[in-house]
Amino acid sequence: MWGGCGGSGTERTRAACSTPAPAEACSLAAFQQQAQQVPGVVVASGRASLHWLGRQRGSTIHWRLSSQHRSGAMSPLLSYALPALGSYVMLSLFFLRWPRLLHTPWLPAFRIRLGAHRGGSGERLENTMEAVENSMAQRADLLELDCQITRDGVVVVSHDKNLSRQSGLNRDVDSLDFEDLPLYKEELEVYFSPGHFAHGSDRHMVRLEDLFQRFPRMPMSVEVKGDNEKLIHKVASLVKRFDRSDITIWAAEKNSVMRKCKAANPEMPVSFTLGRGFWMLLLYYLGLLPFIPIPERFLFCFLPTIINRTYFPFPCPGLNQLAAVVSKW
Repeated sequence: MWGGCGGSGTERTRAACSTPAPAEACSLAAFQQQAQQVPGVVVASGRASLHWLGRQRGSTIHWRLSSQHRSGAMSPLLSYALPALGSYVMLSLFFLRWPRLLHTPWLPAFRIRLGAHRGGSGERLENTMEAVENSMAQRADLLELDCQITRDGVVVVSHDKNLSRQSGLNRDVDSLDFEDLPLYKEELEVYFSPGHFAHGSDRHMVRLEDLFQRFPRMPMSVEVKGDNEKLIHKVASLVKRFDRSDITIWAAEKNSVMRKCKAANPEMPVSFTLGRGFWMLLLYYLGLLPFIPIPERFLFCFLPTIINRTYFPFPCPGLNQLAAVVSKW
């Protein structure tokens, strides 16, 4: 590393000598004696050596630090950094194993062993009363539902905003009154099972209010589709009216929607959004997860066997059958 003043080079150090520096090389002891008299100049000792460059520019001394001095300056940093890093890793692993030492545990109001996706879409037409009753007969612990709102303000259980896939009518739910909603198709392809179709005698779209009234103590997850404040407040009002805030879960894909849901009814437990799920994963690999409080109570995630199949069903049955064969590999 080269240094100097009044000349070119990086990291220059000005050292004004009391006497002009000789043109020939000086001894190290003579340089140290002169440099110590200059304010702001620190003379290294020990193995770190200072070398004259053997040239004079006015009263400026050009000198350089040896590589031994530079490497020696890094050793104190490593001596502090390595123990600190090791202590951080040990603390992170310790509290990851025993998180209750930092966070107060909570008792869940219910436990989920069997959840009915879209009310039980694998055996009956999705989100119908018949599908829900079939799920209850199979002892489901949770109903996973998706909600939309009609033009006249009725909250209905429907995954899609557009009715084309479910009924064949290319209209949005919020463009129709509840009484004008079409019937479901006679068969619907099971979303996570390409090539398989669900059938049922009940083809009517159901209101969320009807499910709350029919199954008052059945835990349900209500996913709000889209950023619709009217829908959010309607759902929150229904939950409060039927006194089921402790067994109804807020679900949404976006953090912005979830914040509005929590503001509408903060007593309802919340599930992870997509963004929060990836954020928790990042904190885990950084070792910070044990030190971060987690307000979410539930995590809904695709099973590994279907995590890459969210684009199903294809509009062509042949492609669905091919995808079903490939997915078995």
